[in-house]
Amino acid sequence: MDADVAIVGAGPYGLALAACLRAAGVDHQIFGRPMDMWQRHMPEGMLLKSDAFASSLYDPGNDLPLSRFCKERSIEYHDDLIPVRLQTFVEYGLTFKDRFAPHLEETIVDSLRQEGAGFAFNLANGTRVLARRVVAATGIGHFRYVPPPLNRLPAEFASHSYDHHDLSPFEGRRVAVIGGGASAIDLAGLLQQRGCDVQLICRREKLRFASPPQIRRSLWQRIRYPRSGIGPGLRSRLYTDAPLLFHLMPEALRQHIVSRHLGPAAGWPMRDKVVGRVAVTNGCELQAASITDGCVGLELRNRTGEAISVRADHLIAATGYRVDIRRLSYLDKSLLLRLAHATHAPVLSRHFESSVKGLFFTGPIAANSFGPMMRFAFGASFASRCLLPILSRSVAYRSSGAMAAVDGQAGK
Repeated sequence: MDADVAIVGAGPYGLALAACLRAAGVDHQIFGRPMDMWQRHMPEGMLLKSDAFASSLYDPGNDLPLSRFCKERSIEYHDDLIPVRLQTFVEYGLTFKDRFAPHLEETIVDSLRQEGAGFAFNLANGTRVLARRVVAATGIGHFRYVPPPLNRLPAEFASHSYDHHDLSPFEGRRVAVIGGGASAIDLAGLLQQRGCDVQLICRREKLRFASPPQIRRSLWQRIRYPRSGIGPGLRSRLYTDAPLLFHLMPEALRQHIVSRHLGPAAGWPMRDKVVGRVAVTNGCELQAASITDGCVGLELRNRTGEAISVRADHLIAATGYRVDIRRLSYLDKSLLLRLAHATHAPVLSRHFESSVKGLFFTGPIAANSFGPMMRFAFGASFASRCLLPILSRSVAYRSSGAMAAVDGQAGK
């Protein structure tokens, strides 16, 4: 199986790019589990934090925006007043896949290495693939972060929020959730609805929630807090409207912005599900964690130095993700050594190409190069439009000398 372009990953970024390449007639293949992060690693019952207008998957003809999908399915929809249910978004993504990436091969890439003028990789189903260019759109699952000392606890007592879609095994149990962002707050609220005894623990003094949308806004409010695909505000609007300008900023400034902009906060509908319903321990630092008498024991210290102990049957670390290309297990070690990086995030050209010619990265892994927008599905439109011109070159390329060189290397 040979292709001019191989896309690794079938989430919003991979599917949007596949739709663009298909419309442009570019020979390509796409591999991955469709909407895997959303189908298997986000909790049932969750509401998307992004507004509905910013949750459409990109296709060049705008043939299937989320609004049209909802209308066809008689699902209640509003650009920003009605939050999008997780199940709606998953069904929408799968419908998008069927229409724009019907040739998707639902398998995992085991290994990827450079051979000759292209790349060769093996799939979990045993197939060997040769491709001239490769676009890695594998999402954030590889980058989940569990801080010490939690990362030393046995798996039966501690896990990452990424591990939980079905929350029913926790019904009636004591669960401690650590974190102050949307994942932690969403999980705590949903677990409480399941009848769990939940304790939410976070370092911040106060939980943060996005402001609910307003039906009518004054001219000043529209100027001061313009709408954007990642939330209201002038800076957010700048980052969504001018990602190439962000790309030109000094590296240290880009990293600072990505780490600070849009800090931990939950969507506005979660306030009523959490405040006054879930026990919250704010302003605490984790000191130690252990297993005692068949439960998790946490030792915390608050801002005044007071020690606090928490006991739970299970601990969920909703502690986010940290991009690190070394954790992309399918990348060959020799390939990793040649990838230029800044704090382990790949350095990318304005067309998302890495320092290894022909190897591209898109999605959240590209946030340090193009800004906070890349952490949201909304960024898939910009990324696909940037990738398309360079990937469209040599559209007629099939079995040229370059691919022959790959074949020759593969035969050695």
